[in-house]
Amino acid sequence: MATGAASAGIGAFPAIGAGLAIAITALATAWAQAKIGAAGVGALAEDDSLFGNVLILTVIPETMVIFGLVVALVVTGFI
Repeated sequence: MATGAASAGIGAFPAIGAGLAIAITALATAWAQAKIGAAGVGALAEDDSLFGNVLILTVIPETMVIFGLVVALVVTGFI
């Protein structure tokens, strides 16, 4: 039984493109969240009332991964 891209009915290049789309956006999100998280912890140490703002700013980079997933699904032809 075939597994992977062959069983999904997509070619090798769309599968590689989909993998790159998710990998690059995941790395960018991790980098952004590390920077925002470190700054957020510093801000929370100064003032606890900033928790809502820090939480929202920490979650915003996750949209990059969602966009990467959409691009991967478009490239592979699932959308």
